[in-house]
Amino acid sequence: MTLAGRESKAFSYNQSTRSPLADHDMSGEQQINLFNWDAPPSEPVSPIPVNFDPELIPTGAQVPIPSGTYQSVADLGKHCDRCQRCDLAKQRTHAVVGRGNPQAKIMIIGEGPGQTEDETGLPFVGKAGQLLEKILASVKLDSQQDVYICNIVKCRPPENRVPTPDEIAACLPYLLEQIRIVDPKIILLTGATAVKGLIGDKRGITKIRGEWMEWQGRQCMPILHPAYLLRNPSKDVGSPKWLMWQDIQAVKTKLEQLLAD
Repeated sequence: MTLAGRESKAFSYNQSTRSPLADHDMSGEQQINLFNWDAPPSEPVSPIPVNFDPELIPTGAQVPIPSGTYQSVADLGKHCDRCQRCDLAKQRTHAVVGRGNPQAKIMIIGEGPGQTEDETGLPFVGKAGQLLEKILASVKLDSQQDVYICNIVKCRPPENRVPTPDEIAACLPYLLEQIRIVDPKIILLTGATAVKGLIGDKRGITKIRGEWMEWQGRQCMPILHPAYLLRNPSKDVGSPKWLMWQDIQAVKTKLEQLLAD
């Protein structure tokens, strides 16, 4: 059987396959839209200062979130639920913090919630999320046990537009705390906004997908967003879906190597 054939057998990108999850997610075209803003900090935030009041964190982006502020993802989520650090809070239904195993070795970071995510409070639960489940299952990874899934921003941008630099900057400290708490060995960055938002790389996602990058001692790989794959149905060699199959196999191999060390 050819590699493309094994890819087809390993998982099917049948858009007609439905699950109880709703059919909505971020636009793939939006995922590859780049914008200019300064790269995020690459060094850990300073220790919590004396007399710092963490209850002020949700009140505005001018309040820092020092490293070590939260003891768990659940604690962080309580602040996200009442956060007013940017204007996205004004129209959200739910803050979308994350789902999966908060001790997972793999973290998947997307751009931001879509309509269904805003309604449910869970990331990647629309069509793109269903496809992500299939991609993970193709290499025997379970979304509830083996990965933790979150986004660059916790609230849905209007009409699923790309988050602005100010919105990303306001929410990024929450994400850095999530990474510290979960402590993954591998971070998968789905789409250009996730790549640029976390590590500051401005290159197009199609140029850097599948490339291992080290960020703060962690192995990161940019991957194509599942929503982008849904609009590119071909499974031919070299197609986006074929490339994703190569990438997810490389991720599984890297995980096994890291766990063996």
